Amino acid sequence: MTAPFPSPEPTSAAPRRPTARFMLAHPAHFIALGFGSGLSPIAPGTAGTLWAWLSFLVLQLWLTPAAMGWLIAVSIPLGWWVCTVTARNMRVLDPSSIVWDEIVAFWLVLWLVTPAGFWGQLIAFALFRYFDAAKPGPVGWADRLSHGVDPASDRHAWTWAGFGIMIDDLVAAGCSLLVIALWRFFS
Repeated sequence: MTAPFPSPEPTSAAPRRPTARFMLAHPAHFIALGFGSGLSPIAPGTAGTLWAWLSFLVLQLWLTPAAMGWLIAVSIPLGWWVCTVTARNMRVLDPSSIVWDEIVAFWLVLWLVTPAGFWGQLIAFALFRYFDAAKPGPVGWADRLSHGVDPASDRHAWTWAGFGIMIDDLVAAGCSLLVIALWRFFS
């Protein structure tokens, strides 16, 4: 019996650049690369976050807030898996083209600040991008959790990398939400 998807290539080979062909070769790649937004040659994390914002606005037309919450809840463990598979197949522990982490984390921010108008969402976007890109304090700590693992000597390195890819963006979302909550409290 054959596996439903091709097995990953050896991790000792050179890193792989993502292409449209790579993205379409496996469902995990398609999701992890943000349905193509992660292929942006300029600021793929920002492109993924913009895709998250647009898709959130569209999903709100069909999903209740509770259903959106369930979608986010399911997307987190799914994200761990798709990030693990895609990073392993790219042979890079934390590739910038993997943007599912930004998508899910920003969905979480938008879900928790809704109802918010355009300016409120724009401020949430700017805060999230700041915390995700600059990685101050706890975000930097979470980002470093998966760095330094060695896929050649640790058989769980890729699973740990997938977790690390997701966790720093979730911490960035938490920091963004904390700033927004403090601003609302003191306003």
